[in-house]
Amino acid sequence: MTDYAPLPSSAQTGLAVVDLRSDTVTQPTAAMREAIARAVVGDDVFGDDPTVNALQERVAALLGKEAALFMASGTQSNLCGLLAHCGRGDEYIVGQLAHTYRYEGGGAAVLGSIQPQPLPNQPDGTIKLDDIAGAIKPDDPHFARTRLLALENTWSGQVLPASYVAEACALAHSRGLATHLDGARLFNAAVASGRPAAELARDFDSVSICFSKGLGAPIGSMLVGSRELIQRALRVRKMVGGGLRQVGLLAAAADHALTHHVDRLADDHRLARRLAEGLAALPGVTVTPPQTNIVFAQVSDGRTPALLAHLKAHGVLATGLIGLRFVTHLDVDAEGIEHAIAVAADFFNKS
Repeated sequence: MTDYAPLPSSAQTGLAVVDLRSDTVTQPTAAMREAIARAVVGDDVFGDDPTVNALQERVAALLGKEAALFMASGTQSNLCGLLAHCGRGDEYIVGQLAHTYRYEGGGAAVLGSIQPQPLPNQPDGTIKLDDIAGAIKPDDPHFARTRLLALENTWSGQVLPASYVAEACALAHSRGLATHLDGARLFNAAVASGRPAAELARDFDSVSICFSKGLGAPIGSMLVGSRELIQRALRVRKMVGGGLRQVGLLAAAADHALTHHVDRLADDHRLARRLAEGLAALPGVTVTPPQTNIVFAQVSDGRTPALLAHLKAHGVLATGLIGLRFVTHLDVDAEGIEHAIAVAADFFNKS
């Protein structure tokens, strides 16, 4: 039984923390550490790390694409994808709240001179088709050249509707645009929807996936697409300092995660639903029902900072950048979720 900080005590040390800030905070499991220790490695810049090569082939096949390229991070993977699709003076259409636009340091613009054309995201993460069509520039020297549509799945923990993805990608392709998917949590979407990852990736020319979120690896992402695109991305990866040497140690962790940690994402989704249920029962708390492992909540009367401080004092960590956000993952169990609910309830009981 895990020893969580009892209520109302708040300052004891050495007690377990329920870290719900993100699914990036997971620790490698003992089995994953063993896989890392056993990894056969080589120099990946020379292309002779067998563990990396095998993982790239596995992921390309898993997502139904020709080739794949291992990256250090999701930001690097998205950046290399955007720069492989677009050149200086080109433009990509993207959601106003998309990770590639809002949370990646403006890398496409800063490093690639690629102009983003942000459009409003709807509550489900989609971008209206009419908005996309209206944002595509004519072939005129007054305008940046519209080259790419970038979508995200999951988006704030929500699975993009399959019919929308098909329509949006068909629209982009009919107008001569390529399509890119930020699929950092694509396997969450696959598990939640019951659809294969390859089906979710099918309509996109490139897809970025992440191993260090719900899958629980310490580092790593992968860009997949055509062989030609991946060759261009390989050059970009080198330019941005992403060429790594004996990286098979990390590829082994990612491979272990793909083998052992995909189906268990359903456990994270179940815990997120339980957390949402518990929070929704509290006075003044409005919760968006989660589809996967991310729970968003709004607290009335501007008490979010006080609630975050109370949670932290009792060993529960969350974020409050956009309302309250809680993310379930490999290192959170049912007892931890019940503790988080109890701590939140204690805050409102004392208010």
